Amino acid sequence: MNLTRIAVHESVEEALPGAALADALSDLDVPVEQVEDGTEFGPGDAVVAFGPGTGFLDADWVHCIRAGYDEFDVPAYEEAGVALTNSTGIHGTTIGETVAGMMLSFARGLYVYRDAQNEREWTRLPYERPFTVDGERICVVGLGTLGRGIVERANGLGMDVVGVRRSGDPVDGVETVYTPDRLHEAIADARFVAVATPLTEETEGLVDAAEFEAMREDAYLVNVARGPVVDEDALVAALREGEIAGAGLDVFAEEPLPEDSPLWEFEQVLLTPHVGAMTRDYHRDIAGLLRENVERVRDGEEMVNRVV
Repeated sequence: MNLTRIAVHESVEEALPGAALADALSDLDVPVEQVEDGTEFGPGDAVVAFGPGTGFLDADWVHCIRAGYDEFDVPAYEEAGVALTNSTGIHGTTIGETVAGMMLSFARGLYVYRDAQNEREWTRLPYERPFTVDGERICVVGLGTLGRGIVERANGLGMDVVGVRRSGDPVDGVETVYTPDRLHEAIADARFVAVATPLTEETEGLVDAAEFEAMREDAYLVNVARGPVVDEDALVAALREGEIAGAGLDVFAEEPLPEDSPLWEFEQVLLTPHVGAMTRDYHRDIAGLLRENVERVRDGEEMVNRVV
């Protein structure tokens, strides 16, 4: 691969300022341009994008600025001989902090007080409602970069940490690692169940009615994976029937979340608009990955985070 241009596609604006990313890459010896959808690509082009776009298969390399690449037609990229890379490995801290924030908000009732503040109401939770996360169990489903970021912060909060991993291999900071066939056993005693798996054929609908039935009635679900990993209809039913205590959701089956979604209605549901990994330095994180791969291409080395 002989890189002649890095094209920062307009779709990156979904997550970060394209101009800031282009500027962060300006020290490379490869020209960097901001481009719109419909731009023609060819040999030597590297396209940086949020999701799939027109003409991407004519480039030599496409980089997804997200960890999840499920929207890309991977077999088509493989057939076309186009390198596809993603941004896994840089979200552990941000996602870990987002999950920690949601858990603390649920435990201390902070979301209730914020709602009361909006109404200028001086109110307090019932005595039996607030608790501490110290000593509570969290089950982290998916122990890749995202999951390990959650594990590290949960340990720092004094929580009892178990997890679910396809291989079942041990992970530092996780007391017990279960395989997916033991999911119900893993979540049965957890106060928090944090879902951090990639979206695949195996994980789509992984958490549905049976899982909510297996969870404690005072348990909270936190989803920072992909929306379709959780069956939203089953989640709504579980919330309405009191099968679980609440949910923290950063991802949804349809985004933006439709105005008529029942999920807006629940006080005990925290909703964030797929921003769990976002910070003002995200463009620098992405630039670091791109810079490393540009150097690897130049040196004839294997690219990092290569999907195909």
